[in-house]
Amino acid sequence: MDALEITQKLISYPTITPKECGIFEYIKSLFPTFKTLECGENGVKNLFLYRIFNPPKEHIKGKHAKEKHAKENVKPLHFSFAGHIDVVPPGDNWQSDPFKPIIKEGFLYGRGAQDMKGGVGAFLSASLNFNPKTPFLLSMLLTSDEEGPGIFGTKLMLEKLKEKDLLPHMAIVAEPTCEKVLGDSIKIGRRGSINGKLILKGVQGHAAYPQKCQNPIDTLASVLPLISGVNLDDGDEYFDPSKLVITNLHAGLGANNVTPASVETIFNARHSLKTTKESLKEYLEKVLKDLPYTLELESSSSPFITASHSKLTSVLKENILKTCRTTPLLNTKGGTSDARFFSTHGIEVVEFGVINDRIHAIDERVSLKELELLEKVFLGVLEGLSEA
Repeated sequence: MDALEITQKLISYPTITPKECGIFEYIKSLFPTFKTLECGENGVKNLFLYRIFNPPKEHIKGKHAKEKHAKENVKPLHFSFAGHIDVVPPGDNWQSDPFKPIIKEGFLYGRGAQDMKGGVGAFLSASLNFNPKTPFLLSMLLTSDEEGPGIFGTKLMLEKLKEKDLLPHMAIVAEPTCEKVLGDSIKIGRRGSINGKLILKGVQGHAAYPQKCQNPIDTLASVLPLISGVNLDDGDEYFDPSKLVITNLHAGLGANNVTPASVETIFNARHSLKTTKESLKEYLEKVLKDLPYTLELESSSSPFITASHSKLTSVLKENILKTCRTTPLLNTKGGTSDARFFSTHGIEVVEFGVINDRIHAIDERVSLKELELLEKVFLGVLEGLSEA
C-alpha cells in the first residue's frame, strides 16, 4: 500500500479531537508483525507500534562468547515516527464531504490531508516498505489529542514508554512544516511560550473629574511602548528574537462617564533559549517599578533545539536534497507541537512534513506528488539511519 491509499483511508475516519473512531484498528491491521502498546485517559487514545528488526542473539556459544554476547546485546538504534490522527472540526462550505476524500487536479481533498494524515500516511507506508539488514528498532507513536489540550496524548504515552524503557533515541514528527515546496523547511526546534496577565490598579471615578481619579489606562499607556511588541532578546541563527505580544485588553464598566478601577492586559511571549519566565518577570518588574500592579506568568512550553549537525538532521537533509532537489531551511518558527514532549525526555527530534498552506482551512488538500515524495524521503531516512 502506498501513501496515497493509506491517507485516503485515514481521512475517511472523522477523528475530530479527541475521537479515535476505530482508526487505530485499521493502522494495527497494517502491521501484524509489530507489537503494540495503548494508553489514554479522558476520551483520548494513544497507540504505539514497535518492532525490533534483526534482534541481537540472546545466546552465543564458543570462544569469546561473553565478549561477543556483550557486543551484540547493545541496544539497537530506536527510531520513531510520530503524529496525530485527530483533526479540527471541518466547518461548512466544503466543495465535498470533508471525510470522504476526493482526488481532483492532482490533489487529495479532505480534513486532515495536510494536518496531518498526509504525513502519517507517508510514514506508515515507508515503514511498511522498510527492511533493514542490521539490528534496528522502528516505532510509531500516534495520538488522538494534539489539536486539543494534549495533556493525555503524546505526553502521556512518552511517560508510559519511559516506564517500560522504550523511549526512542530519535524521532521525526510529521507535522506539515513546508511553506512553498516540499523540502523547503525542517523544524529543528520550537520556541517556548509564556502566558501572562498584568493588572494595573487605579482609582475609579467620574470622567468629568479626572483630577479625583487615578485612571489605570493612562498608566498603562505610559509603559505600553516598553511592553507591546518588545523584543526580549536578539535571537540567534535559528530562533527569532523573543517577543511579547499583547492579546487582550480589558477595563471599565461599559459606561462612558466612569473611569476604571483597573486595566487588565493579557499577553503571550514566544521565546528562545535566551529568555525564561524568570528573565521576563525581571524585565516587567523593572518596567513597572513603583506602579500598583499584580502580575501572573505561566510557562506553557519550553523552547528546545536539536543540533543542526546531528545524525538525524543530517540524514533527513541528505534525503530531502536527493528526493526533492531542495535544500531545506532549518528553523524553529511557528507555534508549539508535540515535538516538545520528545525533547523533554532527551530525545533527538525534528519535524518534517508536507506544505501547510491549507491547514485547518476549508477544502484542505495535499498534492499527490508531495505524498509520493514524502514517503520516499521517510524511507530514505530509515535506510540511512539503519546503515549508519
